[in-house]
Amino acid sequence: MHSFESSQDDVALWPASHLTAAMRAGALRPLEVAEACLRRVSERNGVLNAVVTLNPNFLAEAEALGKRAAPHGLLYGLPVGIKDTTPVAKLRTTFGSSTLKEFVPARDALVVKRLRDAGALILGKTNTPEFAVGGTTDNDVFGPTRNPWNAALTCGGSTGGGAAALASGMVALADGSDLGGSLRIPASFCGVVGLRPSPGLVPMVPSPLLWDSLSVAGGIGRTAEDVALYLQATHGPTPDSPMGQSGQERDILGGMRRAPVRDLRLAYCNDVAGIGVENDIGAACLQASLELAANGNTVEEIDFDLRRVRPAFDTLRAYQLCAMHKERLNRLDLLGTNLSSNLRAALKVTTRELAQAERVRTWLWIRFRHFFRRHDFLLTPCAPIPPFSVDQPHPTHIAGRPLATYYEWFASTYVLSVAGLPVASVPVGLDRNGLPIGLQVVGPPQGEEGVLAIAAALQRCCPIDPIE
Repeated sequence: MHSFESSQDDVALWPASHLTAAMRAGALRPLEVAEACLRRVSERNGVLNAVVTLNPNFLAEAEALGKRAAPHGLLYGLPVGIKDTTPVAKLRTTFGSSTLKEFVPARDALVVKRLRDAGALILGKTNTPEFAVGGTTDNDVFGPTRNPWNAALTCGGSTGGGAAALASGMVALADGSDLGGSLRIPASFCGVVGLRPSPGLVPMVPSPLLWDSLSVAGGIGRTAEDVALYLQATHGPTPDSPMGQSGQERDILGGMRRAPVRDLRLAYCNDVAGIGVENDIGAACLQASLELAANGNTVEEIDFDLRRVRPAFDTLRAYQLCAMHKERLNRLDLLGTNLSSNLRAALKVTTRELAQAERVRTWLWIRFRHFFRRHDFLLTPCAPIPPFSVDQPHPTHIAGRPLATYYEWFASTYVLSVAGLPVASVPVGLDRNGLPIGLQVVGPPQGEEGVLAIAAALQRCCPIDPIE
């Protein structure tokens, strides 16, 4: 594994867990780490366009934190990037929309409050497509975010700004959300770890759609342990949200460290969505899975065909979009082309289609219940294609097959969203052009600890060096 602590100059690229441990021990000061991240912003953000609004008080807050009598909080001193759809008090939050380009919230979202309470420092806001709708990161307010591995390519979306900022050393952790793959696709394209948690584990407050189980909040880190740190600090029920209201606070970090990574029954499926997978991506993901077999687990290649979920997701997504943007449905011309066209299409969905989608969602849950009687985890490629041109709105083909919709190319992530299970993307290698490849780890209900343990094992088996 890469030696993150090889020199003091590299601190902006250290895992969050290493950084906060060093600050707690007095080997680093929060101000040093904050300055290292801002240097990365200065050096890389002009090209990447990952951070769109800086916190003007970031250095002062870091200095004040370092002067306290004793380090406090699980995320002590860690610079965090907040997705530009997550409100931060007194900091411009545009949602990537020209309709809100000057909006400044009065209060923090709950997840931001929990991050601050855990000792994290808010570096600024990270770029997103308009209202987080899209598999790439571009909008009319700030323009596109580029991939830190190759600036001619997309970073994915919709948490693309966070993933790009993290991979390039601008932040130590990134806040985000995931409806159809918005944490996992950018994590895969940028060579970091993203986890879509169980619905309600991290409350989405405020939200106009508190019962939403398709979109979830979560985080991205350089390592699986970093994501566990993020979830440990931000999870837990709140009376302000009905989702997860019966849940209890969990020891996610400790649970990840204790979870077994040997004697497991693992299943590998190359193409859960029936859309095709580029050969070198499938080969790398299969090889990574077999590395786990060499470490004391059984790995069975299976056919786990979920293609019938694709039209169900289309319908459920349409319903979610209409509910989320109800106040904008009569003002579509004010919105960007991508969001407005999605909403126009969503308004054509019928109740009959919604009924069928809910039936398919039930079928999917039962299918996974049967799966978990025979297997402990499902492994499957995340993005079926490598990052594509930043100037290309979306790919049109996968392995020579034409795509039915502009977002079908990430069906391998969105069919899993419908199941409501914890799913991580973890980097397991590089393709022929030196670009990261992500493997998804799907766990049982409320199984985040085990998913992260497997992700950590994959990082040990198949390490990739961070971008210098």
